[in-house]
Amino acid sequence: MTAAATPATLADLKGTFVLDASHSQLGFVARHAMVTKVRGSFTDVTGTASVDGANPSASSLSVTIKADSINTRSEGRDAHLRSADFFDVEKYPEITFTGTDFSIDGDTVDVTGDLTIKGTTHSVTVPLEYQGAVIDPWGNERIGFEGSVVVNRKDWGLTWNAAIESGGVLVSEKVTLEFEISAVKQA
Repeated sequence: MTAAATPATLADLKGTFVLDASHSQLGFVARHAMVTKVRGSFTDVTGTASVDGANPSASSLSVTIKADSINTRSEGRDAHLRSADFFDVEKYPEITFTGTDFSIDGDTVDVTGDLTIKGTTHSVTVPLEYQGAVIDPWGNERIGFEGSVVVNRKDWGLTWNAAIESGGVLVSEKVTLEFEISAVKQA
């Protein structure tokens, strides 16, 4: 396949793609102590998508995140996030997202799906902007997407918090989930 044969638009995209975890980031941002933001990501993520840009309803998506792979660049904070106060990774080792609906508008696909954290499932819609397709130096067709969505962590039972003496709380309820996706087409 030559570079000219890569899909020019999201509507042209078709095939089965596997998440390239080493070139992707599934992260989050939460406000800490009401004055700053803490960023983190998950380092053990797998995902597969069957994409049909011309017929989005025929598409599918499945993502699995190992909850204990959380990384906020602070060992103490990561240990707390793995504990029963937050993700309870001993009891709930995986976070999953299964796409249930796909809607394309120009270069954006709204992916609606079931996000399961700590045994609780809620529907979430993530707008993902298509970044394009290329043939990488190894001959693989590679696609990219970026997007984010704000969720309330309490909806999934992530309720731990601590009051701040001057008012407010240590961890915001609202968390921004951020996605930078690179995926490789399967033969």
